[in-house]
Amino acid sequence: MIRKTAFCLCACFVFAACDGTGVFSAGGAGLKDGYYAAEMAGADRFGWKEFLSITINDGRIAAVEYDAKNSSGFIKSWDPDYMRLMNAAKGVYPNKYARTYANALVLLQDPARIDAISGASLSHRTFVLLAEAALAQARTGAREVVFIRP
Repeated sequence: MIRKTAFCLCACFVFAACDGTGVFSAGGAGLKDGYYAAEMAGADRFGWKEFLSITINDGRIAAVEYDAKNSSGFIKSWDPDYMRLMNAAKGVYPNKYARTYANALVLLQDPARIDAISGASLSHRTFVLLAEAALAQARTGAREVVFIRP
């Protein structure tokens, strides 16, 4: 009887920590619905400036866009030459890792729980910085774009 009660209590705690789909949701606490954005204050050594926007719905991260643009506004994940070169050198390319990181944030609800992809570890660090900044805005409801210095 004691084991059965202990098991039921543990199951209740696990279920309470999940979002109903079996996914733990630590990062979504206290998020205000809306759209929030963060971007790097300047371009990296290759001329790309990374940016991130999140959509919060019902207090949860519902959608994420993550990418980079150059000074002319061209989007990094749209550059087929860059994709081909990076894929050959690193085995990954911007369109792939950007979608992977964005989807992971929607699923896990916490940037700290997202693992870096081999070949895109610098972008992972930037992604986490941007995601944390946008989520900080979502906690307060502040709508202005946050500019991040590395």
